[in-house]
Amino acid sequence: MRIDTAITPEHLRDRLAAFWPVSGAKIAALCEGWDPAKGSPVLTVRGEYTSQGWTEWTQGFQYGWAILQFDATDDSRFLELGRRGTLDVMASHVSHVGVHDHGFNNVSTYGNLRRLMLEGRIPADPWQLGFYELALKVSGAVQAARWSTTRDGPGYIYSFNGPQSLFADTIRSVRALSVSHLLGHQLMGENDERISLLGRGLEHAQSTARWNVFYGEGRDIYDVWGRVAHESVFNANDGRFRTSSTQQGYSPWTTWTRGLAWVMAGYPEELEFIDILPDEELAPFGGRNEITAMLLRPARASCDFFIANTPTDGIPYWDTGAPGLAKMGDYLERPAEPFNTHEPVDSSSAAIGAQGLLRLGRWLTRRGDAEGARYTAAGLGVLSRLLEAPYLSTDPVHQGLLLHSVYHRPRGWDHNPLDTGVPYGEAVMWGDYHLVEAALLVQRMLDGGPEYTFFGPVKGAGA
Repeated sequence: MRIDTAITPEHLRDRLAAFWPVSGAKIAALCEGWDPAKGSPVLTVRGEYTSQGWTEWTQGFQYGWAILQFDATDDSRFLELGRRGTLDVMASHVSHVGVHDHGFNNVSTYGNLRRLMLEGRIPADPWQLGFYELALKVSGAVQAARWSTTRDGPGYIYSFNGPQSLFADTIRSVRALSVSHLLGHQLMGENDERISLLGRGLEHAQSTARWNVFYGEGRDIYDVWGRVAHESVFNANDGRFRTSSTQQGYSPWTTWTRGLAWVMAGYPEELEFIDILPDEELAPFGGRNEITAMLLRPARASCDFFIANTPTDGIPYWDTGAPGLAKMGDYLERPAEPFNTHEPVDSSSAAIGAQGLLRLGRWLTRRGDAEGARYTAAGLGVLSRLLEAPYLSTDPVHQGLLLHSVYHRPRGWDHNPLDTGVPYGEAVMWGDYHLVEAALLVQRMLDGGPEYTFFGPVKGAGA
């Protein structure tokens, strides 16, 4: 992609001002019209949100979107939609032992509500705060209990595929463990063993950094700086690493761009988190310097890979090795083409990745690293593009907010409007949520409000 190094948050002010009314109308209509008995809204088909049974990982994005809309606008209608939805339907997600998605569902709802109360944006209520915090404590512990060990290194939170499977996606569920730890909680194991949620979160981050992210060190012939494998597979009997794999990408040896984007967003968030922890909490796990280096390397590598392997406007295709790209000539030397007849773009990857770029850029800039400005500019450029046609949906009939997103290309779950077989023109729930989240991040940069983090303000923050 081409980075406009002169872009600043101020350049997005008018687009953000136009964006929030569009976002508000979409989420109000969805929350007021959606029947929770149908499950979670996942993706649109001909402009209407539908469910797609696989795992229930998107409900929190629906109600979290409403909460973020309140955050940006102070319109209490959205707070009530998000709060009521959280109370009515999110409890099963807190105790869900079968998924790796707690950071998606529960931090986006209970976590955002807690954050708003701590920021003074909603009235303080000790019982209401206790309700949010209890949910977050349990969610982090339930997620941490989904645990596999490896033969020669740290363990990991295993995916819905089973104990042998480490997904790149799950790095963003580590924040469920992080918040739970911040609240003083632990996982209680057999014989009352007290298991550190911070420790498990850092182990998972270390395993993902080692096995799912590549650094150009010759692990295989496709090893280049920042490439991300969607899945790493281990022998469940002895914990040995066996191979890279994928569920939604083209191949184990190419990069599914949404998996890349989860890595881009997840590691900078954890860098922000460990900054608020005192040295003595980090010492048992290697200390601040070692942990910071472990988190920073995959953050930089994945963001660099995104920049190098994305079209000029910052909107990626769904997989960097998708076979149809070979028919498109120098597709990286021009803006992405969502209406092409070869391979779909995935704007949801752009929305998630933009947040990773912005967070990494901000984190580096605070430390005087000149590269921080480059990552920040890249994130602002991606978001700016998403806030205009053909990606932002202003059609009141279409229920989606961010167009040209895809869910599962290999299984053909995404709607193909024409006989070319290439899906376009539809939205997915995580794409809509992460567009709103990235927009809120930049809105706070403009307004000078507190930094938007998943853990919220903390008294006595550390380094």
